[in-house]
Amino acid sequence: MTSPTRADLVKCKSTSFRWAPKWHSTNIGDGTTEHLMGKGDGRGVALFRTRQECRDWITDTHGYIAKRRDLRIEPHGWRMPRPVRVRITVEEL
Repeated sequence: MTSPTRADLVKCKSTSFRWAPKWHSTNIGDGTTEHLMGKGDGRGVALFRTRQECRDWITDTHGYIAKRRDLRIEPHGWRMPRPVRVRITVEEL
């Protein structure tokens, strides 16, 4: 009798695509920093069904960066977050 492999243990697998805001900053102290952003409530990455929904959220929450040159130059080096397409896979084990 052989032990089950990981493929044998997967009962259900679901994959979907969403849009998430991606933070980007470049400065002398930290170099380049990129990560997917959350909504600030501690629940993980902010996910949206459409690119436009993601862009609207970015503008509402971080639109001030586009108007603040002092935040875009050193020492901060912030850039406006960008919407990126992400793949979400959920597997039941």
